[in-house]
Amino acid sequence: MAPAIFFFLVYVIYPIFQSISMSFYQWDGIGDKVFIGFQNYIDLGYDPQFWTSLWNNVLWLVFFMLAVPFGLGIALFLNQQVLGIRAVKSLFFFPFVISQVIIGIVFAWFYDPSYGLLQDILGIFGIDPIPILANEHLVTYGIIAAGLWPQIAYTMILYLTGLNNISPDQIEAARMDGAKGWSMLIHIIIPQLRPATFIAVVVTVIGALRSFDLVASMTAGGPYGSSSVLAFFMYEQSIFNYRMGYGAAIATVLFLIMLIYIAFFLWRMLKDERG
Repeated sequence: MAPAIFFFLVYVIYPIFQSISMSFYQWDGIGDKVFIGFQNYIDLGYDPQFWTSLWNNVLWLVFFMLAVPFGLGIALFLNQQVLGIRAVKSLFFFPFVISQVIIGIVFAWFYDPSYGLLQDILGIFGIDPIPILANEHLVTYGIIAAGLWPQIAYTMILYLTGLNNISPDQIEAARMDGAKGWSMLIHIIIPQLRPATFIAVVVTVIGALRSFDLVASMTAGGPYGSSSVLAFFMYEQSIFNYRMGYGAAIATVLFLIMLIYIAFFLWRMLKDERG
């Protein structure tokens, strides 16, 4: 384990503490660092763009959780022994292997008010084109929808793996007791999918908090910063505004949010195992 631990310390743990330390300085990335204490964090509290980005992360977190029930539903549908089901599985698996940047470009075309497929669909129902990515009230939801496409595929894979590990003896015993349909799903199948559900929820929440690629490729935080999230806001401040310390403070806030969430779920997992 020594080589793995070494690289983990060098490339994960050390940068975390380095970033936290940097957040207490004013630094443009080139010149000398100036220690300013908690000033970067105080400035964050008065920065409306920070609160917009934080709120967008909350929206990502809430709506991204739809990937879990949708992934379960698709997995249940695909977990059948019928002709051609493997080809259908590959179609649902396909979004997971596509680059996030490619997904962002494809959905930007899909939403385009001039020639996008979505506008053609809306035209069938007599609805005028809707510039989703140019509307500050709709843009975040449009990007989240794009992110849900591959995330649902990922949770589907997790649940398919879990369904393959379900005890057939319990299924057969439940059938003999008259369980079927919803009662079978709720009382027999879903409890056995608890490990898959735990992993699906954790990776979905982390994916929502780490959202960056789609925002960068679809809108670059626009219009007027309305679709920015904390990860993109950190990148924007650090790279384009040469505020490395300020960007590190944003990264630290995002890290603490993730840390609190992950610690809570680890505590729940350990509690369930002891129970």
